[in-house]
Amino acid sequence: MAEFQPPTSKAKSTSPAAPRRRWPRRLVRWAWVLFVLLLILFLVYPILVSTNFMFLFGKSPSLADLEDPKVEQASQLYTSDGVMIGRYFRENRVPVPLSKMSPLLVKALVATEDVRFYEHSGIDPTALLGAVASNLRGEKRGGSTITQQLAKNLYNTRRGETRGGLGYIPGVSLIVAKTKEWLTAVELESRYTKEEILRMYLNTVEYGSKAYGIKVAAKTYFSTSPDSLSTEQVATLVGVLNNPTAYNPRFHPEASRKRRNVVLQRMAQANLISEAEAQRLQQQPIALKYQIEKHVDGPETYFRGAVSSFVNKWCEAHGFDMYRDGLRIYTTIDSRMQAHAEDAVHFRMKMLQRSFDNFWRNRRSNPWVDEKGKEIPGFIETQMKRTESYKSLANRFKGQPARLDSALNAKRPMKVFTWKGDGDTTLVMSPLDSLAYYKHFLRAGMMTMDPFTGHIKAWVGGLDYDFFKYDHVKQGRRQAGSTFKPFVYLTAIDNGYTPCDRIRDQRITINYVENGQPMQWQPDNVTREYTGINMTLRHAMARSVNSVTAQLTELVGWDNVAKYAHKVGITSPLLPVPSIGLGSGGDVSVYEMVNAYSTFVNNGFRSEPRIVTRIEDRNGNVIVQFDPVQKRAISPETAWLMLYMLRGGMDEPGGTSQGLWDFEGLWKKDNQIGGKTGTTSNYSDGWYMGVTKDLVTGVWVGGEDRSIHFQGSQQGEGGRTALPIFGRFMEKIYQDKALGYDYGPFPKPSDKIKKKYVCNTADYRPRRVAIDTVAADDMLERLNNAGGADSAGR
Repeated sequence: MAEFQPPTSKAKSTSPAAPRRRWPRRLVRWAWVLFVLLLILFLVYPILVSTNFMFLFGKSPSLADLEDPKVEQASQLYTSDGVMIGRYFRENRVPVPLSKMSPLLVKALVATEDVRFYEHSGIDPTALLGAVASNLRGEKRGGSTITQQLAKNLYNTRRGETRGGLGYIPGVSLIVAKTKEWLTAVELESRYTKEEILRMYLNTVEYGSKAYGIKVAAKTYFSTSPDSLSTEQVATLVGVLNNPTAYNPRFHPEASRKRRNVVLQRMAQANLISEAEAQRLQQQPIALKYQIEKHVDGPETYFRGAVSSFVNKWCEAHGFDMYRDGLRIYTTIDSRMQAHAEDAVHFRMKMLQRSFDNFWRNRRSNPWVDEKGKEIPGFIETQMKRTESYKSLANRFKGQPARLDSALNAKRPMKVFTWKGDGDTTLVMSPLDSLAYYKHFLRAGMMTMDPFTGHIKAWVGGLDYDFFKYDHVKQGRRQAGSTFKPFVYLTAIDNGYTPCDRIRDQRITINYVENGQPMQWQPDNVTREYTGINMTLRHAMARSVNSVTAQLTELVGWDNVAKYAHKVGITSPLLPVPSIGLGSGGDVSVYEMVNAYSTFVNNGFRSEPRIVTRIEDRNGNVIVQFDPVQKRAISPETAWLMLYMLRGGMDEPGGTSQGLWDFEGLWKKDNQIGGKTGTTSNYSDGWYMGVTKDLVTGVWVGGEDRSIHFQGSQQGEGGRTALPIFGRFMEKIYQDKALGYDYGPFPKPSDKIKKKYVCNTADYRPRRVAIDTVAADDMLERLNNAGGADSAGR
């Protein structure tokens, strides 16, 4: 019988069996994971973009930015009497409300750029899908709404710090930028009405030709305002928005016309105009009245340089930008007084130039002469080498002297300044001819200030800013001649002297030590004559007697004269030399001299000159107010006595200010005027400093170089060149009743004057025991030429 065998389990196969296919299940799992990740990314991505996660996406507009968008806006410049005289900008933009825009403009914009503007909330899905489909077909078409374009314009979503790390990767940068535009557009829609969005858009978008905003665009292309735009003008400007460069009507008129006609057709489709009118307007050419505005808009004046310098410095210190923040800058300049000042300068300088030209024409010589009156050879060629134009040409033709010489002598039409006609003309001349032409012109500088507030009321830095950029009020510095003498008398009066003290008018020799060497100086009177009279200090200053001033300078100390000049307002360096009282101690500006003389009128207080009173933001809120800054410089008694001394120019016999009697409009009622003339050696500089109870005015007249001048006192002294400008100006000021400056005497002293100032011929209080006298004319001539004595004096 066979043995029973229990059943055995099926043995496992040792051969490799094919694995079960699990790919469909894995794909489904990964698909879900990917879906969840994409969903999370879709939900988180906007947050990552808006928070600039790891600095990858760039800065997005903050809540404050959205609530108060900082659009670049031109800063405006105003005079003290409320006249807007200019603007400063990088992007020329002046916002206006919708009520001051043509209603057709807004409707044409919506019909052309965003037909569903009033239906969407910042993003138009229909337009987006249409743009995608068009681009897939190879057609370039945008899907941005007006709100998206506004977001891009307001916040520069594709430039600068808004780019982030991913912003430099092609393709990715566009996606990130578009995302920020979408997010910002939605935020703008939630915070502003549709009308506010349209207003911001039309006021911020670029229209080409550096015109930003509809007001500037209307003025630039058509010389009109936004509310006066015609239908075809509206269509042209709306058409420009699609591409401000390609559709610029000034530079691409045919392309602009075609784009304008597209806009007209869409306006007809939207029933804004009839089809017939659209067809009629499409046949017309674009009629421009083009006038591009400059980086600094408004009349070019010398004082605007001073305003720009001051405001820019303040803005840098306080985090503002004068060219983009829409500031309102209020100056101290009075537009009416400025006009009177410019009239006075131009009227007198035109006459002086005619006299100057005749003077040198009769001598058959050019006006650049040496100390002996001989024309300086090679003067123009030497001066040319100092110009930027020459340096540029020399660098261009380096090592090619023949070509350099040819360029300097090459003639071409040039627009130049002239006193004839409208102020300019075109002449054919070379660079060397041009330089010689302008060297023949006399120049001038004038400034008027309220001595009590320091407010500068008028500033004329030259003949014409378009042709003569150099400012002779603050930038230019020249010897002051005898207008510096009052600082000598100030030093004396503040140190024990009185206006009635006397010094003899006689030839003298002053001994001094310079660099360890004994020196002598012999000042000469303007007439080279000496009366021998024991003159009162008031009479000597009134007649501008050099010999008396020189002796007084030695008595009080020339170093003290420099100190007192600085104390009352002179800021330029001064050399403590014997001739300092005659104006040769250093060069000074009209600006400084007006400031210093103002101290006499302001009861001894020195006011800091001001040209800006306040700055407001674009909404009219005052950011900063610049109040007068004053400090005591001299005592009230000394200040009043100096005014009394300055009046001597009119009161004393032979006073140098008496040319003002020729201006009948100055002498009504009991009016009083004080002043001082000044003329430097060889009549190179003519000055007049005039003071009234309300104003202080300084005038300088001279050539661009000291070698260019008249050759006699009848034409060249300050009483004949500068004084008449002051006289005509003050006549205009008194005649203009709207300004509020009336005739009248200087105020009486606030305190009792202890020093004697009413003099009589019997008074005599000598201050020197002996005075050296030397009659060596050859020594006098040598020292005058070398030592800088004011030989002209007056």
